[in-house]
Amino acid sequence: MRYEIPVMLLKRLVILPNQEIKIDLNNSISKQVIKEASLKSDGKLLVVAPMDTLEEEPSIEDLPKVGVVAKIKNKIAISEDSVRLTLRGLYRVAVKRYYFSKQDNNILNSEIFKIDLPKYNPNEEIAVRRKLIELLEKYIASSSDVSNSIISSVKEVKDLNTMTDIITSFLPFNIEKKLEYMQNINPLNRAISLINDIKGEIEFNEIDNALDDRVHDEIIENQKEFLLKEKLKAIKNELGETSLQEEDAKNFRELLDKLKINKEIKEKLSHEIDKYELMNYSSPELSVLRNYLDWTLNLPWNKLSKEENNFNLVQVKLDETHYGLQEIKERIIEYIAVKNLNPKIKSPILCLVGPPGVGKTSIAMSIASALNRKFYKISVGGLNDSTELIGTRRTYLAASPGRIIQGLKKCGTRNPLILIDEIDKMVKDYKGDPAATLLEILDPVQNQLFTDNYIEEPFNLSNVLFILTANNIQDIPLALLDRVEVIELNSYTIFEKKDIARKYLLPQIYREHLVNAENNIKISDEVLYYLINSYTDESGVRDLERVLTSLVRKLIINNIKTVNNEKISKLLGSPKYNLNEEVIFDTPGVANILAIKNAGGIVTKVELVKYKGTGQIITTGMLEKVMEESIKVAVSYVKNKYNHLLNNIDLHFHFLSASIPKDGPSAGVSITSALISLLEKKQIPEDVAFTGEISLNGNILKIGKLKEKIIGAYNKGIKVVYIPRSNVDDLKSIPKIILENMTIIMVTNYQQIYLDLFK
Repeated sequence: MRYEIPVMLLKRLVILPNQEIKIDLNNSISKQVIKEASLKSDGKLLVVAPMDTLEEEPSIEDLPKVGVVAKIKNKIAISEDSVRLTLRGLYRVAVKRYYFSKQDNNILNSEIFKIDLPKYNPNEEIAVRRKLIELLEKYIASSSDVSNSIISSVKEVKDLNTMTDIITSFLPFNIEKKLEYMQNINPLNRAISLINDIKGEIEFNEIDNALDDRVHDEIIENQKEFLLKEKLKAIKNELGETSLQEEDAKNFRELLDKLKINKEIKEKLSHEIDKYELMNYSSPELSVLRNYLDWTLNLPWNKLSKEENNFNLVQVKLDETHYGLQEIKERIIEYIAVKNLNPKIKSPILCLVGPPGVGKTSIAMSIASALNRKFYKISVGGLNDSTELIGTRRTYLAASPGRIIQGLKKCGTRNPLILIDEIDKMVKDYKGDPAATLLEILDPVQNQLFTDNYIEEPFNLSNVLFILTANNIQDIPLALLDRVEVIELNSYTIFEKKDIARKYLLPQIYREHLVNAENNIKISDEVLYYLINSYTDESGVRDLERVLTSLVRKLIINNIKTVNNEKISKLLGSPKYNLNEEVIFDTPGVANILAIKNAGGIVTKVELVKYKGTGQIITTGMLEKVMEESIKVAVSYVKNKYNHLLNNIDLHFHFLSASIPKDGPSAGVSITSALISLLEKKQIPEDVAFTGEISLNGNILKIGKLKEKIIGAYNKGIKVVYIPRSNVDDLKSIPKIILENMTIIMVTNYQQIYLDLFK
């Protein structure tokens, strides 16, 4: 018998025949369905649950083909918008189709027909019923959530179909399992499935009960242990004895009493000490909590070292340890002078930028010594994990504070000088962005409440003097670059290196080797120049210090008092470098380029040849994109002037030091000069160099790092340098000794160079 009936969808809820449920409804569609059922189907409706319980708006195709017809037994209006419905499941039906009502497109109807139950063996039914009742009794005995009265009501049911539905309704099955039972139309199959599932529930209850018993026993044991410990503590107190744990707690409280910190932090630490004292000595958390208290209570929350405020004395100390570097010395003196007027002024964030070996770290150490501040260095080169700086949660395995907090504890003061080295080499990846974390640490507005993940309480970093270092300003994250005061430490000239060796390096080496320089070893300025030019090739003086140390050792061993260049070659071996060691090009098509690498300014060369061809341009020497574009601009400029000389030829540009990547527009003038030299068949003098970006019209544009390039050229024996006129202000920072011994020619258009060199 087929008939039509409205449909009610119940998500995460299944109704079975002979089961009553109460539901609260508060949407208009459900109210319309109830009204439709009351008017057209004697209060009956089809209740189904979607097959996919996670889908928000199931389609008709996702609805089951078996449902339960339920009767509205009671309806109570809870509020104006809500109604409470009592439904009783009647019987299963098969669904032929679902469709929406023509009168109201929101109401879902169904065409259904009753299901005839399959026939089965009566004896098999009896056996299954007995087994069900037997297992049900065991289940109720093992569960504290099911009433014993249920078993008597189940025994009175003679119909296996009804019995399986009743049992299924009160067992703690999930929604998916109940859907399976609702759609299974064979009572015998349902009963067999119930037998297996009830066995599983019995096993689960037995395990659960065993766990409850074990937990109960452990609680009793812990209470017993606690009472025994309290008695033991009382006995020890009577005997004047204390445990190590109690002694630690006592020491922690003494440390806490001395700390001048806010009330909230003090109360929290006091609570942690109490917890530590009462904790079971075998608990794995005991050592974790002890480490936390040891770190937190020994931090310099309120300890400040007395700073040196006499800027004249600071100037003297800085001059004693470092040659030159006037800009940074003046900046430190300014800071001290201003702080004398306003002690609460925020510490500056200085960033020392320069090639390796120019004294970035040592100047920071000297500043710390001059200001009477503790010194701590943090290297962040290659750092890709932010937790290195701000620590890990103490709940993690092997947790520890970050390196900022570690440095403060080691220094024992809240106002040390912390050097953060190589900020241009930090790495951003999936572990975090150390630059962003460092920005929060350095920001004077935020770092007053700096919170390390391990310590978990705010610590004031505003009194810390942070100094950063980097090799290359272009690689410093922009967000950091915006917050710091950059001071560039450039390459030293050979004269500055000689003075540094004479005034600083040699006296220190003599002291370390217990040598009386006045009576024993004599090293002339000529020898120092020879060592600098022949045994070192650097912007700073790190290699020079190593060479001088090696020389002094050999002089001591061989009992030599004075040395000359010939003796040095015997002691230290053949020279490693030479101003004239590079191949001398005595042909047209070669030009010097002033460039920059990590070690500072260098001089390299571009050489050029031509041969018959089709106008191709070949480049070698590990060139980057901008360098390739500079070659194209130079060729186009020259073609505009000398097109007749470039017909039917190929050009090959080769840049020396082929293993070093090269990029940047400042080689444009050198490339143009080499090309014109080749075409004009006129050699460019070996002691002439160029730097500048060239445009298609021959205009020479401003470039960066002029000071380093000029110093590098001077150190390599270059006598004449052509630079862009727009870089005239950069000449102010170049040492006078260089300007007096070099010819610097400023140009605005390449035609000026052409007239100087090729006409």
